[in-house]
Amino acid sequence: MALATASIPIYIHLPSFAATRLGLSLGQVGAILLLIRIVDFLQDPLLGWMTDRWAQYRSGFAALAMALLAAGCVAVFSLPVQGSPALWLTGGLVVAFTGYSLGTILIYGQSAAFAGSGRTQSQLSLAGWRETGVLIGVTLGAIAPALLSTLHDQSDGYRPFGWLIALLSLIAVALARPLWRKTQLASTRLDWRGLIGSGAGWLLLLAFVNSLPVAVTSTLFLFFVGDRLGLPDLAGPFLILFFIAAGASAPLWGRLARRFGARRVLLVAMVLAIVSFVGAFSLPTGAALPFAAICIGSGVALGADMVILSALFASALSRAGLQAGQAFGIWNFSAKATLAIAAGTVLPLLQYFGYQPGAGNTGAALSALNVSYALVPCALKLAAIALVLGLPRDILDNSS
Repeated sequence: MALATASIPIYIHLPSFAATRLGLSLGQVGAILLLIRIVDFLQDPLLGWMTDRWAQYRSGFAALAMALLAAGCVAVFSLPVQGSPALWLTGGLVVAFTGYSLGTILIYGQSAAFAGSGRTQSQLSLAGWRETGVLIGVTLGAIAPALLSTLHDQSDGYRPFGWLIALLSLIAVALARPLWRKTQLASTRLDWRGLIGSGAGWLLLLAFVNSLPVAVTSTLFLFFVGDRLGLPDLAGPFLILFFIAAGASAPLWGRLARRFGARRVLLVAMVLAIVSFVGAFSLPTGAALPFAAICIGSGVALGADMVILSALFASALSRAGLQAGQAFGIWNFSAKATLAIAAGTVLPLLQYFGYQPGAGNTGAALSALNVSYALVPCALKLAAIALVLGLPRDILDNSS
């Protein structure tokens, strides 16, 4: 919950916060976020190696992760700017994202040990509880600044919000101490042959391909809502609705996967995602309620990815007796790489077709935006479906 509370403001609140409080342009904010994202996904494998190399200090690593998260968020949101606003924001975000990445790697890696066995059923049950915490966190992170602004009678609620994240981080460190008592293997070298042979390597490939559609829609979401639908003021509520749907559906997907098998349930969720994307393609300008329904549908589909794929990955690692820290570092690296790939390919293509954010765009430019946001993810999702159908049955349906 603490990790998710800190993550969501970067996507919803930061552009407005940086422009109004720090006086930065949106171009500067975009460049800073791109730089942070590059640093973020490059350091994840190293952080995973550290948690495996010194596994006996996992509790200390967890405390360090939450301390960095707290310090970074307080620096970004709560402290007065010292010197250049751009450098101050960049430094605070580097610290916050490092803490977030380390904490995420630890908790997902420890899932392989904490579930008690390599049984997929156990991992799915644990994933349902974990993603419920994510649901609470993203909801709190989305609404807390506005709520705190009302309660404290301030022009904005960012200053107390940074301190709120720091408080939640300290509470999380104290309450999660029993999590780190479960032991892991002492090996410090990632066994690539074992990783591939266990099926975890194939799951990495599936997760990478399956993350690409979400990366594309995440990159283009604000553009689509603002310029294609003409509803820029509803972008925040749409995002909140999307994340709530994803988090609320996660435990249900876990139960369905335990009952009917991961392969069948994943395929259903992927088809739901395609239906949602196609629905977005045909929307007229100003279609707020239909797009809200699409946000719910696509969010529910994402909930299956959140629970099932990470649970299967942890289960495969546990059955093969492989270290989870480095493996989940690569898992995080893969997910963040899709965002960089999406931004590096789709945005230049849109520029080629003449699209300019917030400007008076031609019909051809808006058509390119529409195809990129709605149909390109469908093609990528079909590739993920082909991978699910082609993977060995024991990788996706092993529950023993």
